[in-house]
Amino acid sequence: MLYDIDMQKTPEQILKSVFGYDKFRPGQKEIIQNILDGRDTLAVMPTGGGKSLCYQIPALIFDGITVVVSPLISLMQDQVGALLENGVSAAFLNSTLNLDEYKKTVRDIKSGGAKLLYLSPEALATERVKSILREADVPVSCVTIDEAHCISEWGHDFRPDYMEIAAFRNEFKDAVCLALTATATKQVQADIVRNLKLKKPAVLVSSFNRANIFLNVQPRTDGLGQIVEFLQEHKEQSGIIYCLSRKEVDSITQELQERGFSAMSYHAGLSDEERADHQNKFIKSQVDVIVATVAFGMGINKPDVRFVIHYALPKSIEEYYQEIGRAGRDGLASEALLLYSAGDIHRIRFFFKDKSDDESFKAEKLLQAMIDYAQCRTCRRKFLLNYFGEEYNSEYTENDRKPKMPPTDGRVLNRVFEENSVSSESTDALRTACCDICESGGLPLKDVTVPAQKFLSCVYRVDQRFGAAHIIDILLGSRNEKIKKFNHNFLSTWGIGTELSKQAWFELCDAMQNAGLIERVGEWNIVKVTSLGRELLQNRDKIELPVRIDFGSQKKAELALPKKKAVLHKKTELKDDEATQALFDRLKAWRKKFAEEENVPPYFIFNDKTLVEIANQKPSTRSGLLSISGIGELKAKKFGEDILRIIDGV
Repeated sequence: MLYDIDMQKTPEQILKSVFGYDKFRPGQKEIIQNILDGRDTLAVMPTGGGKSLCYQIPALIFDGITVVVSPLISLMQDQVGALLENGVSAAFLNSTLNLDEYKKTVRDIKSGGAKLLYLSPEALATERVKSILREADVPVSCVTIDEAHCISEWGHDFRPDYMEIAAFRNEFKDAVCLALTATATKQVQADIVRNLKLKKPAVLVSSFNRANIFLNVQPRTDGLGQIVEFLQEHKEQSGIIYCLSRKEVDSITQELQERGFSAMSYHAGLSDEERADHQNKFIKSQVDVIVATVAFGMGINKPDVRFVIHYALPKSIEEYYQEIGRAGRDGLASEALLLYSAGDIHRIRFFFKDKSDDESFKAEKLLQAMIDYAQCRTCRRKFLLNYFGEEYNSEYTENDRKPKMPPTDGRVLNRVFEENSVSSESTDALRTACCDICESGGLPLKDVTVPAQKFLSCVYRVDQRFGAAHIIDILLGSRNEKIKKFNHNFLSTWGIGTELSKQAWFELCDAMQNAGLIERVGEWNIVKVTSLGRELLQNRDKIELPVRIDFGSQKKAELALPKKKAVLHKKTELKDDEATQALFDRLKAWRKKFAEEENVPPYFIFNDKTLVEIANQKPSTRSGLLSISGIGELKAKKFGEDILRIIDGV
């Protein structure tokens, strides 16, 4: 059923009547106003910040059609399905349509019956699509480019097909252009403006702070064991586990399934049918966990993903930020866990071998920033936001959430929104700890003088020609083949470091690099002592570093990893009483049954946040339902009687 939308309504009225929200998230209103004013706009908003509404609402006000360039078929289908569920006329043209469906869609486009048309960049460049739009009874009012970072060679998902969009825009000159992305440094922003030929654009950058996502980075000591322990703490919750290789994906998926976890795999080695089936089951909450390579995730609009685990280091902060942004899109508490090992760096650099010198330079620069994040000894959120040019204070006060203002060249309006990208109603009370470092109260300085001197001395004994793993093997007295090949079992430093465990030595190594005592250089991460390291070693100075090493162990000093996660308290969370919990469970069961009957994902009906509000507030009338976030006029009419009966316990 399509909703009869009054085109004279204001953006605020459409926001409430069609989408069921009382107020805009930070940045949305100004972006929408720029588009309605006909001004080209680049909007950088974090995943889950509400980018879609920035073009969907203007599309319902414009007389003509809004063309949305989307990189993936799954993303188009998800967006169109959600719009149709809200009563909005939307369509896509791609290979999933049969001939009759294609012809009907073309008729809808030409007659002005479709307000939004989703296309891939490849389809946008075809003469057939251009001809359809030329012959339409209504003009192209807006061209929206989703995942706009794909047009930049500095972006982590560069796609040459995006370079053809400018030619399409040149043909439909009267259409305003909106470029959207969740990850764009200043350099990527400049590339987007230049390559899309945006005309005196407004560049609007929302805060990159996703306050509801807890950032957690831990040494990968027992990868599978750490994942199993995490999943046991997050039973029946929806999550994604990212791996570097297909082999890891298959191995971890099998291990989890054998332990009784609801998990499926996703990578390019599966058939198209298998990938589509696994993704569909995840979206429809028929499976809890997807174990995947980075091929999975773009365009996944599932709002109730509660965690994202990285089994290894991502290739860049941009990639990492976009992937963790798939958690907590509904604004509820979520977690991003990165299991990091120094060995990941060499594995990633292996992928750089076939790149040109310029490409390798860019890739190396992006990787180094990711390494610095994983090894940082201070607040991870502060590090992450600083990378994107935003200042941050862990106290979350209004005066402290002030991003840096980008420079202006006189032609482009730059504006950074000071508010959080997550809606205020989901962040009224924020967790006191935003990452593993802050949760532990900050890493305390510990006297590591003796083990640090042993490590630095060993680096000199091997002429600064080996990596950290080999140095640590020497200190632990290993007799492996490499040690014996180079006669390193005869060094004076062989076996003198057994007071620390292997993982504790790696922790110390990271802390020493972070403090500038050593550096890792080259493809093989060769450890070299810096001038500061030489000075401290020669002078026998005391060395104190922030480390998570427990020196109180009786035999070996081990890593002191946090055992308990901070709790995020928000008014949008479910009230702690049996009646409310029972009502929430009944609502979820009803939603699942209805979604299965309609063959749509449960979040197309309502997301978890909406069900939580219904359970907490227990409205007794149709008008009361309209006060709930996420319930517009159409959904109140369609589902109101069912919900009120469930609340009454009928």
